[in-house]
Amino acid sequence: MTTTTTMIAWTQATYGGPETVTRNELPVIEPGPGQILIDVAATALNSADVRLMRGEPLLVRLGFGLSRPKQPVQGRDVAGRVTALGDGVTGLSLGDRVAGELDGGGLAQAVLTEAAKVVAIPDNVSDVDAAAVPLAGGTAWQALEAAAVSADCRVLILGAGGGVGTFAVQLAKLRGARVHALSRPEAFDALTRLGADEVSDRAELGTLPRDHYDVIIDLGGVAPLRSLLQLLRDGGRLVSVAGGEAHVFGPLGRMLRGVVLSIGRSRKFVPLMATAKPEITRSLLELVASGRLTPLVAATLPLAQAPQALALVDRGGQIGKVVVAVDRGVPPSSRA
Repeated sequence: MTTTTTMIAWTQATYGGPETVTRNELPVIEPGPGQILIDVAATALNSADVRLMRGEPLLVRLGFGLSRPKQPVQGRDVAGRVTALGDGVTGLSLGDRVAGELDGGGLAQAVLTEAAKVVAIPDNVSDVDAAAVPLAGGTAWQALEAAAVSADCRVLILGAGGGVGTFAVQLAKLRGARVHALSRPEAFDALTRLGADEVSDRAELGTLPRDHYDVIIDLGGVAPLRSLLQLLRDGGRLVSVAGGEAHVFGPLGRMLRGVVLSIGRSRKFVPLMATAKPEITRSLLELVASGRLTPLVAATLPLAQAPQALALVDRGGQIGKVVVAVDRGVPPSSRA
């Protein structure tokens, strides 16, 4: 059982930007049946964390709190070490290094979660790299599955320089696809190193050949759907992971339009709402351990700078992931 009683956490009492996140001391809660307590080593941030921080789109507040977040601590992608086990937990031991996509709580020195949500971290994978994997890597994996990407597929990835995009490029190459990555020019070198066969400025979308791609993975959510569908060959698939910035309904409107546009056509629109899947996280970490997959980390900040890390993600434009690292060598009650 854990011997510490308090921890530092960055919490929100109201929806808003990074300025609403404040440093607080919270009690460390002992795990109940089926739960574990994790001493957090690293937490990767995602656009989902920023959207939940702001309570946007408004539709998400029905599930996450109408006037303020039900989960006051952001951070869904966590890596760390097990420090306490609840009754009935099997397959894990005290001291095990684990990672997973949780329901939040990662911007803290410790987090309580269901044991089923985490998987073991291979010995040769760092905590920072492990934290960068679950949500972004899992989303990329599920997008490629939804598109049925296979060897020799011609795949166009929009938004390839972001956290999900850098994983999508690598995973598509591992499937034997030919990858054309669209991003900002600043990301071209990194995307080429990750295996992209061709890189182009996202501003050049209108110059791309029609009837050419087998699969399009849309991670940007802003390009006109008709234009994207025209780039596909007959039988091709457009998988939409993002859906614009509608204030109330978020991606739902764009996804509905895409489905309507593809009715009766051979070029299909496939909306994707990725979910946490520990078995995919396990497979991704095995790929990282084998050297076949590289989490691209744009910035690593200490827990004391959690608001700055959230602000980075809020502004966007990073090539890869933003990770908050926690010094595990100091007990939660005294770390900063």
